[in-house]
Amino acid sequence: MLRHLTLSNVGPAPRLEIDFAERLNLVTGDNGLGKSFLLDVAWWALTQTWAREMARPAKGVREAAITFGFRDQQDPNVDVYRWAPGNQAWNSSHGGRYERPGMVLYAHVDGGYAVWDPARNYWASGGVSRPNVKLQLPGYVFESGDVWAGLEREGHWLCEGLVRDWASWQKENGEAFRQLKAVLDGLSPSSEEKLVPGGFARLGFDARDIPTLRMPYGQDVPVVHASAGMRRIIALAYMLVWTWQEHVKASELVGRPPAREITFIIDEIEAHLHPQWQRRILRSLLGVMEVLTGSSDVRVQVIAATHSPLLLASLEPLFDPERDALWTLDLVDHEVKLSKVHWCRRGDANRWLTSEALDLAVPRSLEAEAALQQADALLRQAEPDPAELREVNEELRRLLPDDDSFWARWGYFLEQRGVG
Repeated sequence: MLRHLTLSNVGPAPRLEIDFAERLNLVTGDNGLGKSFLLDVAWWALTQTWAREMARPAKGVREAAITFGFRDQQDPNVDVYRWAPGNQAWNSSHGGRYERPGMVLYAHVDGGYAVWDPARNYWASGGVSRPNVKLQLPGYVFESGDVWAGLEREGHWLCEGLVRDWASWQKENGEAFRQLKAVLDGLSPSSEEKLVPGGFARLGFDARDIPTLRMPYGQDVPVVHASAGMRRIIALAYMLVWTWQEHVKASELVGRPPAREITFIIDEIEAHLHPQWQRRILRSLLGVMEVLTGSSDVRVQVIAATHSPLLLASLEPLFDPERDALWTLDLVDHEVKLSKVHWCRRGDANRWLTSEALDLAVPRSLEAEAALQQADALLRQAEPDPAELREVNEELRRLLPDDDSFWARWGYFLEQRGVG
């Protein structure tokens, strides 16, 4: 699990430094300030392979470094990689790779995934890979279509894909299908809307059996026709089960016990999810490894980017400052700054919208925000123009609901100045 990460002269700022909490790490900030970039580098630090394009310093930068460390190590800065312009690569001072326990699952916002498995993707000490280089990859990187149709490299099928594997597991009705059902149940949006596998469907003359989801209204819907939110959740459930199943088999082959920790890296964790799901997704992820493995001693670390105030509000009963952290990327004097947000309960999503984590001035429409700003300016005037008061009042009537809390203050102000 990742403990520390420092970026020097690479990324959106001259220096970014973060000490990760051991359980939850949520990163907020405006678009374009480097949230996805930070997740990319976190994946690389854990796996030593890039899930997308390699991070590079800006043009003209000659000296850049990425420093990172891991939990259960005394020195948090154990690995330092420096940029080598000559070969356009990051070179390590220690000259090899360390073996690190744990699985890593990186969910991209576009539906793609990257998986790193300590039994299948480990490199030996000194950076020498295992002999079967076609199958022993430094990591598995799935495009969105690969998750559903399978991952093939140089004539070797590394993964059959969600549609084939789900159908196969369901027909066998063994441990893999039991785990899939358990994970789907654990990731369901509510007790009234459970994700339950249905029967099989055929699409036209296609000879494949397509798995289905049994909807609350009684219809079995093919998984390929499910909503965007459901597709994201069932893809996550599938990748979890597939990764764990293959990890257990590979661990048996290499004579090692299965991993006891997993890191989830998730970009825009709330993407496509209805508010019901946004309220549950993080608590579900924290418990899903116990559901999957049947053991409570598997450690889980989450590093996720989010824009969702509802997701933050849903964390209030769960958040533990000793194990969790909220981070924000801000633009300060034309420079990106990463800072830790002081955690406190805010009560509802609107207050999270206007907190330092999300920085929205007013949780309203642009028009309502402008009208309230005009009204606030008038409230501060000793002798405001009655005509302007009436004009702003008409605009507020058009934009605000009748029970808005602002009316008490505004109505008293108008009454004192004899404006009806």
